[in-house]
Amino acid sequence: MGAGLSALAAADYSQHPLAAGFVDEMVQQHGFTADEINQWLSKAEKRQPILDAIARPAEKSKTWREYRPIFIVPMRITNGVAFWNEHRAALARAEKEYGVPAEIIVAIIGVETNYGKNTGSWYVIDALTTLAFDYPPRAPFFRSELVNYFILTREQKHDPLEFKGSYAGAMGYGQFMPSSYRNFAVDFSGDGFTDIWNNPTDAIGSVANYFKQHGWQTGKAVVVPAKLTKSRETLLTNESFNKVVPPVIKVSEWKKAGVAPTAKIARNQAVIAIEFDGINGLEYWFGLQNFYTITRYNRSPMYAMAVYDLSLDLKQAMRKADQQSAGAVH
Repeated sequence: MGAGLSALAAADYSQHPLAAGFVDEMVQQHGFTADEINQWLSKAEKRQPILDAIARPAEKSKTWREYRPIFIVPMRITNGVAFWNEHRAALARAEKEYGVPAEIIVAIIGVETNYGKNTGSWYVIDALTTLAFDYPPRAPFFRSELVNYFILTREQKHDPLEFKGSYAGAMGYGQFMPSSYRNFAVDFSGDGFTDIWNNPTDAIGSVANYFKQHGWQTGKAVVVPAKLTKSRETLLTNESFNKVVPPVIKVSEWKKAGVAPTAKIARNQAVIAIEFDGINGLEYWFGLQNFYTITRYNRSPMYAMAVYDLSLDLKQAMRKADQQSAGAVH
């Protein structure tokens, strides 16, 4: 009996050593009552699988040759064409209003949730409290997200105990963290509620707005293929590969260092140099501003490249489907 009661106490986040300070912040800075925050925290449960999952993200353990096939598979392309067809009008409007290509929006939603089919099964309050209070490496970030989560549920008049999402607390078709929801989600359908959970139109507009606000350049390239012109061992800039930073080093500087483009690109274009261990060995790319913008969604070069590759396949498959449809009409 004693062990059982102890386990129950441990599972009650209102009793966590860090809870009092958090409750005080929510009361003093954000106008909540201590009772309501404590009530919600008492219902939140520590989830060990969440702590296990966040300690081993795929981007850190897999090579590009292992990572790419997770996302670039026939079913994800087939589902993407179906999603694009079903929401063609919303995607065209988002592309026009925000300048982000439809295929990029569809690819993000495809990589994140397989077009809304897998939006996450964890209660968001469990995920965020577990990580805010029991994951020291990123506790400040998740504490901030927990604050934003309570504020957004108040703003949208929803019960914070109801929403489900990923193990990190990301929600809806596009897997927005609470702060991203509050800053970038839009009511693209115009029905008065910004619903990224069940309304694909709002999700589409929200992803497009997120990209625009993070520096997407309409009509510009995402990546350009590159090659080494010096041996990899002597390349002094080797430690600069795959750095997820705003592009500042120009193509001309990379060429001097021993990395040269194999497609047309301006010498003064600032780029990120990328090295992947691909299916045919090491491969090199220059990532432009739009590549960096994709990494604002997930700070992994492999993630950004997977989104881009999927977008190309989706665009090609969509064009083929449209041609077949036009042929059938005639």
